[in-house]
Amino acid sequence: MEKVTPKRVFINNIDSYASKCVAKFLCECVVGAAVDPDAVTEKEEERKPHSGAPAFQVVGTVCDACDEDRPHVLEEYKHLNREELLSKLMDCDVVIYNITQHAEQLEEACWAASALHNEMEGFSRAKMFILVSTVMTWAWSKPVDPDVPFTDEIFWRRRAHPSFKQHMDLEKRVVKMGKTNRTMFSTYVVASGLQYGLGEQLFHFFFKTSWLGQEQEIPVFGDGSNIVPTIHIRDLASVIQNVIEHQPKPYYLLAVDSSNNTMEEILKAVSSSLGPGRIQKRPFEEAYLTQELSVMEMDSLLVNLRMEAVHLKELFSINWLCESGLVENMELVVEEYQQSRGLLPIRVCVLGPPAVGKSLVSRQICEHYKLHHITLKDTISQTIAQLEDTVRSVDPDAVNEDSAAEAKELLGSLKESMEQNGGLLEDPLLVKVVKDRLMSNPCRNQGFVLDGFPKTYEQAKELFYSEEQESEDGTSQISSFSRKIMPECVLSLDAHRENNMEDESVGNYFDELDTTPLYLEISSSEEPDCLLLMQKILDTLGQPRNYGLQAGTSGRG
Repeated sequence: MEKVTPKRVFINNIDSYASKCVAKFLCECVVGAAVDPDAVTEKEEERKPHSGAPAFQVVGTVCDACDEDRPHVLEEYKHLNREELLSKLMDCDVVIYNITQHAEQLEEACWAASALHNEMEGFSRAKMFILVSTVMTWAWSKPVDPDVPFTDEIFWRRRAHPSFKQHMDLEKRVVKMGKTNRTMFSTYVVASGLQYGLGEQLFHFFFKTSWLGQEQEIPVFGDGSNIVPTIHIRDLASVIQNVIEHQPKPYYLLAVDSSNNTMEEILKAVSSSLGPGRIQKRPFEEAYLTQELSVMEMDSLLVNLRMEAVHLKELFSINWLCESGLVENMELVVEEYQQSRGLLPIRVCVLGPPAVGKSLVSRQICEHYKLHHITLKDTISQTIAQLEDTVRSVDPDAVNEDSAAEAKELLGSLKESMEQNGGLLEDPLLVKVVKDRLMSNPCRNQGFVLDGFPKTYEQAKELFYSEEQESEDGTSQISSFSRKIMPECVLSLDAHRENNMEDESVGNYFDELDTTPLYLEISSSEEPDCLLLMQKILDTLGQPRNYGLQAGTSGRG
């Protein structure tokens, strides 16, 4: 087996969203990962390097002086002058300049390509220059037929948005420089769709607004009918990897998924998955009031292009993550968003005998972590009020006939049960109401403190049981619980534990799931004792997992 030296790859601004994701992806690649196995001959198979050999070593510039740890990056460069930067570029096999986020990188990218082109005769080995540009250089193109997509085969017909003419000029220069001697200096332009995934950048404002839950409707700036070419940032990185390894003949490639979703479809999906489930169309001028969208991003949100990446389909075997687009893969993208930004829910259950102080402790936990306080009384009254609103609703966009009928049926069942049980709900209905609340987007986003419920083993089993995760033989219900709502911490407040057998039965349920309750003795209601108790709880739960104190007004995040 041949030993293969990893290709040295330079990427600009590796601390920015897109470049960081591309850098991390390339560092995870192994030699031969982008090779079509059906096209490998027996002789080539014998020469393949040992499994797990890294394909790339990534170096690059950083634009911000931050302490973020990037162990996947071999070298980072700050504040280099042109002579120093050229020296670093000359050491690399591949140079990637991403101009999709920062317009100020246009001038440096142009200089870098020109400087390498001028040094071509002195190259000790072949080099490749990849310009990661944007579909905004197509934004003013006029289709012959609105239903026929633009393809990269007709890239010479593209017309740029006025704000992106410099991007297009640079694309042309990069392509031209690659024609001098493609053997020694090949150049490519990868025109990226609007990027999403792994924490978000362009769409972050809408994800954040939905996650915070402070708005009843998520804004759609403009009429939302524009078709938005998109690509998951990891799929964009995969395209770049394939360009490096295959060195295709076409030098201009579109990098878009196959979705062709409208902006309205995208934001409806975001709102349904993370937020209130509703959108509101607003004049586009209002976008300028958000202070979280740059002019470049606002222009991008208005793009209206039906596109097809023909070269990707014909030349590469892309291992797509989200080929069908953002809407079809919203569950995955939302999970990435929450994981990447550390927006993980904190789920707590507070148990204990009557008058022990459960509600006080629950409120204090909620105030500290910005969680939702779930009590039986409030949950029942809010559910009834929401059902009554749904039944009365005349807004066809807000509710369909089936959901209205279901709401009417459930509302009738709740009222009938309460009438027959002295204002109380029977267990099946009570569990359903609480479970629906815990499964709501606000509780799934930020988390909750479940105050004084469940009270019995059976209630706990029904509340946290998940049909989706039932074992194949159907014999082990206790192991089939809903991870989406199962408390990660159970607090049992206990002044007189020997008189609290009911709560102990609930504790047994959590014990069986390896979620052992934390028993906290309430010795007095004096403030010092309460502070010590709360400190113990906060130490157990750890740091908040949200946007922090400035969540409602913070900048770009």
